[in-house]
Amino acid sequence: MSSLAKKSILTVFFVLVADQSLKFFIKLHYPLGYDHPIFSWFHIYFIENNGMAFGMELFGKLFLSLFRIAASVFLIYYIVKIIKRNYPAGYVIAISLILAGAIGNLLDSMFYGVLFSDSAAGIAQLLPIGGGYAPLFYGRVVDMLYFPLIHGQLPSWVPFWGGEDFIFFRPIFNLADSAVTVGVFIILLFYRRYLSDTTETSNNETKMKE
Repeated sequence: MSSLAKKSILTVFFVLVADQSLKFFIKLHYPLGYDHPIFSWFHIYFIENNGMAFGMELFGKLFLSLFRIAASVFLIYYIVKIIKRNYPAGYVIAISLILAGAIGNLLDSMFYGVLFSDSAAGIAQLLPIGGGYAPLFYGRVVDMLYFPLIHGQLPSWVPFWGGEDFIFFRPIFNLADSAVTVGVFIILLFYRRYLSDTTETSNNETKMKE
């Protein structure tokens, strides 16, 4: 195994261990909606994300879980491919971060419904008697990182929301989300040309086969 492959595997491993350890800790120690300020600009705020859009209550979660599986399989294939072609270590690590984030949230949606009781009823139990709160593939993603960096009030001239309070940064996320974001930013800032190089190489290989 090449040193680059080892770096990729270790990146995915450490991100997953950190992500899942924090999520397990939050689930087993805090009720849903718990808000603990660490600093004025950083809170541990426990929410669960259904990960659905447009009200797809029945098939939305299953579709999203299957999509994450497909994305993870593709990323693994892609990482193997770029390692064989000796792409820069930074680019491989960035893709590995994205893979780790995808798998981290996939584990939540696949298994948390089976492993845990519902946090809405209080602090969750691991492997509760009677089963978890949802079947396989229907779990909710655990989020807890909240950075309300700026508090203010919108100017009165702003349409619709003028005079209302606002908070930046409002979204609550997790370490898996952070890994994906960092990976994407690394690629956009330093390795954007390798995306087009990979596409061109794939097209050339397809033409050669034809």
